[in-house]
Amino acid sequence: MVLSCLPSRRAASLTLEQLLPGKKVAQSEGDVWKDVDVQIFTRPVQKEEILVPAVAEPLLVWVIRGEANIEERELTGPWEQSKARAGTFYLTQTDTPYLMRWQSKGDTCFEVLHLYLGLELVDRAAMSLNLNSSRIRMQDVSGRKDAFISGILSGLIAEMQSSVIANPLFVNGLLESLTVHLLRQYADTRAKIKLRSTLLPTWKLRRVLDHMEAHLAAPFDLDCLASLCGMSRFHFSRSFRTTTGQTPSGWFMQRRVQKASEMLRKTNVPIIEIALEIGYESPSHFAQVFRRVTGVSPRHYRKL
Repeated sequence: MVLSCLPSRRAASLTLEQLLPGKKVAQSEGDVWKDVDVQIFTRPVQKEEILVPAVAEPLLVWVIRGEANIEERELTGPWEQSKARAGTFYLTQTDTPYLMRWQSKGDTCFEVLHLYLGLELVDRAAMSLNLNSSRIRMQDVSGRKDAFISGILSGLIAEMQSSVIANPLFVNGLLESLTVHLLRQYADTRAKIKLRSTLLPTWKLRRVLDHMEAHLAAPFDLDCLASLCGMSRFHFSRSFRTTTGQTPSGWFMQRRVQKASEMLRKTNVPIIEIALEIGYESPSHFAQVFRRVTGVSPRHYRKL
């Protein structure tokens, strides 16, 4: 599958799917779902903080089952808590990255639905309400209940999981009703919209993250990453930072340390071999970088 040929909402879902842990149990397929991308995931019990990149399309997350404490914050702001339980929803169309983490209640995973609304669908719904879609965005909503949204999404899940082919008239009716409702109840008509040209398109972000993940042991190469996106070093670096909140080299270094942390926790591989595995030939240099990111030495981290 060539990511550059994907609709932006599909590329966005693929990128977020890569970044968020969990198992995908269902995925919308076929022309009947052309205006949206719908996925169902089971999420692990606990997750350390992760960085969620900016999302151009409205993203609606609905909790199907389970319960968890969710914490979210802007890169420089305080943590804000909410309770995720069956029937609650989260809505975002953020033009800046943010951090999140969660802890499930008990030992069971929780199950969520992700629905990305295509901008074409939003434009049609906005026009029906005499709204200028270029001047509105969805509000950020966390852990709220809405009986109308729950009813619509329950119907979509049933249609998506049905043994018969989804009915286009039924699906389109549900999606259009949902979008109009979201615009009526949760649209911000006074939002300051960041120019999309400053954000790295999601298919490019995924291409870059995939490349860095596959080459953690190699030296960081900004020219190569910029070339993958067909951009200059300057414009790529600026767009990457606007989208993720980090410089490309900063993300690369943090991902190296994350992989090292996983190996320190889960294996008995000697620290020097872990350093080599993620591209540090000097154990002292590796220890210096690891301490700078985590606050402790690799040896101390393993003991903890």
